[in-house]
Parts: sequence; structure tokens; C-alpha cells
Amino acid sequence: MRTPVLTLVGLVCLAATFSWARSARHRYRLIHRIDAEVSPDAYTLAWSTFRKESHAAILYGLLAIASFVNAYFDPASVSIVFALVGLPALVSTVWARNAVREARMARQRIDIERRAQEALDQEDLAPKAWAARLAPEDLPEFSGFDVGRVYQAGTGLMAGDFFDVFKASPTRLAAVVGDVAGHGIESSITAFQAKYLLRSFLAQFRDPAQALEELNRQMASVERGEEFISLVVLVFDTEAETLRYASAGHPATFLFHEREVRPLRSTGPLLMLDSGSTFFSREIPLERDDMVL
Repeated sequence: MRTPVLTLVGLVCLAATFSWARSARHRYRLIHRIDAEVSPDAYTLAWSTFRKESHAAILYGLLAIASFVNAYFDPASVSIVFALVGLPALVSTVWARNAVREARMARQRIDIERRAQEALDQEDLAPKAWAARLAPEDLPEFSGFDVGRVYQAGTGLMAGDFFDVFKASPTRLAAVVGDVAGHGIESSITAFQAKYLLRSFLAQFRDPAQALEELNRQMASVERGEEFISLVVLVFDTEAETLRYASAGHPATFLFHEREVRPLRSTGPLLMLDSGSTFFSREIPLERDDMVL
């Protein structure tokens, strides 16, 4: 009974030896890929792990040998082999002096990685939160109209896409869709400014083309590098039963009217290219079940 049990123990220890040796070999390859000058902490921790895995492989190897010797040879040989097991124990005692420092180093790296992940999460959330400000939180209720939207704020780089729907007067509903060229905080700020300036100008002027001209003068008066804006303004007038729109180089929106789909094309150049640019608007009679997309 003694021999089979020791043989089984030896085989288990031998399997553990190969497993830890393989892990140590991969760890050793990783060490050679780490720049000790650029990341000394990672280099130190990798060496520490390699030593521990090598130590485990050697220890299990000696235990496997001791089990086989004890199963098939005389007790004197067993004593010699078990004496060799003391060598890894002695080495581990020496290495233990660095254990506290390495544990502290590992804890610091975990804290750094956690803070880095939090910073990345904030970096992803910030553009989304800012983009939400470039769209209305709630759509206004306007008698005679059904208003819907599909809008998803992105993550990552900030963008200059924006839209707005608001009451320009008790009888006029304004809808705006715009895009500032480029990405980043500058284009987002420009979009934010354009959105709220246009709200003010559409309250002052009944003609959206006049509002665009005033917006263009204001925005083009400040040096903004390569920025420009494409934008379309639609004003629904319940009193006149009309749709009046003006577009500054924006891709066509579409009107479903009298069982036909009509593109509402640009009526002027892009904003911010020339402060003296002129725009004109078009007026279309509205009927029941008309739809603008």
C-alpha cells in the first residue's frame, strides 16, 4: 500500500513541477520584453513572480524525487533527498526579506491602474455629457404637431453635432440641425455658442435667413482657424400654416408633402466662411399629415 500511495504523490508533484516550470518559462520571456528603465516597478514585480514560480517548480520536483525514492529505495537515500528540500526553504527565507517591499509595490501599481481606469471612464463620459447639452433635454409640446427625435451622444472624442427644437413664439416652432467641422473641445464649444445664439436670433427675426445672417456675422467676427458650420433652420408657423426654412450648406432635409418626398436643399453657403454672406429662405404651405425628416 505504501509504494502505490507514494508513487501517486510523486506523479502529482511531478505534474505540478511541469506546470510551474512552464509558467516560469513564460514569465521569463515576459521579463525580457519589459524595459527596466521605463518601468522599473513592473520589471521588479515580474522578476519576483518568476522567482516564486521557479521556486515552486524546484520544490515540487524535489518532493517528486523524494516520493519515488521513498517508494522504491532504501531509507538512507530518502534522508538525503529530503535534506535537499531544505535548500528551497532556505532560499525562500532570503527572498522573504523583499516580500513586504514587493507587496507595497504591487499595491501601488493596483492603485495607479485603478486611477488610470477612472480617468479613462471620465474621458469617455465627458464627451457624452457635453454632447447631451447640445441637444434639448425635453421636446416642447406644440399644438397640432407631433415631434420626435433619435439622438445618441457618442463617446470618445467630442464632436460638434447639435440640434434644437424650441418655441420661437407662441405660434412658431423652430427646429435646428447643425454640424461644426472637426472634433474636439473647440468644435463642441462653437456648436454650443451657435445653438444658443440662434435661439436668440430666431426670437428676434421671423425670417430664418435673417437669423442665419446675424449668426454668421457674430460667429465669423472671431478668428476660429479652420472651423465652419453647416446648419438648417426650419420654422413651423401655425398661424400662417407654413414651413419656412433656410439652410447654410447643410445636407438636404426632406419634406413629405402631397404624397411626395421633396428635398429641402441649401439656401446659402456654410457659416463662418465670410461674415458678409447672404442667405435666403423658402416658404412652403403646410397641410395635415405633412412630415419633415
